[in-house]
Amino acid sequence: MIEFWVIFTGLLVGITCGMAGVFLILRKMSMIADAISHTVLFGIVMAFIVTQTLNGFWLLIGAAVAGILTAYLVQLLHSSGIQEDAAIGVVFTSLFAAGVLLITLFASNVHLDVEHVLMGEIAFVPWDKWTLLSITMPKAVWMLLLVLLINIGFLVLFFKEMKLATFDAVYAASIGVPIIFLHYGFMTSISFTTVAAFDSVGAILVVAMLIGPAATANLISKSIKQMFLFSMLYGGTAAIIGYYLAKFWDTSIAGMMATAVGILFVITLLAQKIVDRKRKSFVGKLEGL
Repeated sequence: MIEFWVIFTGLLVGITCGMAGVFLILRKMSMIADAISHTVLFGIVMAFIVTQTLNGFWLLIGAAVAGILTAYLVQLLHSSGIQEDAAIGVVFTSLFAAGVLLITLFASNVHLDVEHVLMGEIAFVPWDKWTLLSITMPKAVWMLLLVLLINIGFLVLFFKEMKLATFDAVYAASIGVPIIFLHYGFMTSISFTTVAAFDSVGAILVVAMLIGPAATANLISKSIKQMFLFSMLYGGTAAIIGYYLAKFWDTSIAGMMATAVGILFVITLLAQKIVDRKRKSFVGKLEGL
């Protein structure tokens, strides 16, 4: 049963992050995921300083607030004329460094380590359980299921508007699509997704799952709906493959899952290049007839 919950948690991370990452790739905002996954450390430390407790609920609230704050600060700086990548870099490094500094000053004797935030430990997921409505499951599973439902709800309500705002923001704004509302709503969902996932699997795997599956799906998809489907499929597949490879080699589960994401991307890229080359060769032969 322990193995099932570890695999199921990884599968949920892959599916949830795979879904959330599609518009990140299409809107060319993939690095915001990296920023949020690191700046949550600042929110965790601030939550501890305020509450003086390591209760998971308050730490997660602090992490969520930090994630949303990161997205808002990046947008604020970008709106003021600063390049988006520069804005992400400034906010990312500043808040992450502030989190590390606050740990040193106010939580040096408390079990708040940077390594846990970055790497996580998915193998411990089955031991931290919540019971809701007489159903007992790991806390990470409850959180990921909730965020998955939130992401699905957001897409069901605003899919057409998000698609239009992504590919033609000027036209979308001219016909009354709430561009700013959609942007902040999307960034909030990304923050919740990151927070729900990083507590169990760490920031590195969250970034890999948010970017890798969607980028891989983008290579072979002919529509956005296909891209969502393939992205979730790649994310879930990477989680399962990564778990069994980690078990075989007795190594980090989260690290191997992230590696599996990269391997699937490379395999898909090479396969797509081969298919394109053969297609061009075939078309060239037909034209030569």
